[in-house]
Formats: sequence, structure tokens, C-alpha cells
Amino acid sequence: MNPRAGIYELAARYRLNSEAALELQRLAGLHTEPPALAAWLARGVGLLTAGLAGLGVVLWVAANWDILGRLGQFVLLQGAVLALGLGALAVPRARSAFGLLVLLSVGGLLAYFGQTYQTGADPWQLFALWAGLCLPLCLGVRSDVLWAVWGLVAMTAVTLWAQSQGASPWRLGPDDLVVHAQAWILAAGLTLGLSAPLRPFTGAGILAFRTAVTLAVFLVTLGALAGLFAAGVASRYWLGVLVLAGAAAVV
Repeated sequence: MNPRAGIYELAARYRLNSEAALELQRLAGLHTEPPALAAWLARGVGLLTAGLAGLGVVLWVAANWDILGRLGQFVLLQGAVLALGLGALAVPRARSAFGLLVLLSVGGLLAYFGQTYQTGADPWQLFALWAGLCLPLCLGVRSDVLWAVWGLVAMTAVTLWAQSQGASPWRLGPDDLVVHAQAWILAAGLTLGLSAPLRPFTGAGILAFRTAVTLAVFLVTLGALAGLFAAGVASRYWLGVLVLAGAAAVV
């Protein structure tokens, strides 16, 4: 129940006058600053500033991309990663914001490298490399927001890997069950890595864990539903039901 609504209900039930109602609200702490507001507000504003600054840099680079040349483009992207990393080391209070910018910059650098040299790598390999390169960053910064974004990148790599193995959510094949099972195991492993028991080691918080759980449930559910609506109920539907039931029991 909303505490403020409960206070208003009590005031109305006992027909308190305005002075008594205000005193009741004061005793309930409705007129005081919420605990830890200053710390969370500063952190939220810092992360929002980092996101907007990163968007501004991306738009500026996009507007002037053609005149930089290939060497200038690589120098700019690599310089951004280095400068932001040094900023994370030099300014501990803004480490989460700088770390988020470093993670996004690494992704942009890898994407540009893949487009420039046409390495032939599958998209899942770029996302897996992105997650692998930024894993030490997340362990060092120990930011819940940074881990949440990292979980999104890692789960994207798992999904793209499953698709590269021919496991389309809406197409059934003889090897689909094995591939889906492997993808679901990887998703479960990522979720476990961001869970509370490993929090003292990783620094991941509830936001990262919930992000991983949501993405993992979406991955399993989508594959299981495709099996349900097949001509005959496919085995991966029952496997998905067992996986989700086991996850619910653990949580």
C-alpha cells in the first residue's frame, strides 16, 4: 500500500482537521527527505549526463565522420576509450558514468572495425568479444548499472549465437533442441553470475540481476512458445517449461 495514501485514509477516517492531518504526515515522515536521496540523485544525474554526453559525441562524430579519414576515425575512437578509462581511474565518484561510456565506446570501436575490414566474423562473435573485453572493466568499477548493460550485451551474444547455429525461434529442426538447451544454459550461467551469492565478488546489484532474469526468461519463453505452436508439441516446449519451473523454484 502507498504510505501517503494510507495517511490520507487515516485522516479521513478519523476526520482530522488540517493541523492534525499535517502533524500525522510529519510523524509519518512524509515531509522529510527520503533516505539516501542525495546519493542516488547524484548517481542518477551522473549516469544520465554520461548517456547524453555519449549520445552527443556519437552524433558529432556521425556528422563529421567522412572528413576524418580512416586513420583519424580509429584514433578518435581509440582515444575516446583511453580518455574515458583514465577518467574512470581519476574520478572515483564518477566511475560508474565513465565506465558506462567506456563500455559503449568499446562497442562502437568493434563495430567500426568489423565494418571497415570486413573480417567475416559473425555478429555474435563481436558481441561476445565486446562482453569479454569489458568484463574486467565491470569487475573493477563494480557498478550495478554497468553490469546491467553488460548483461544485455552478453545475452545478445548468446541469442545471436543460437541463431547462427540455425536455431530460429519459429523454425523447428532436428538439432534445434540441443542448440536451444545450450543457449538456455549459457543464459542461466550469466544470470547466476549476476545473482546475489556472487555479489561480493562482482559488485552486481539487483538491477543487473533483474535485467539478466528478464532477458533469460524472454529467451526461454520465445523458444518454448514456438515449440508449443508447432504441428505437434515439440520437445523444446516441455524443456522450456521445466527450465522456467526450476528457475521459479530457485528464485
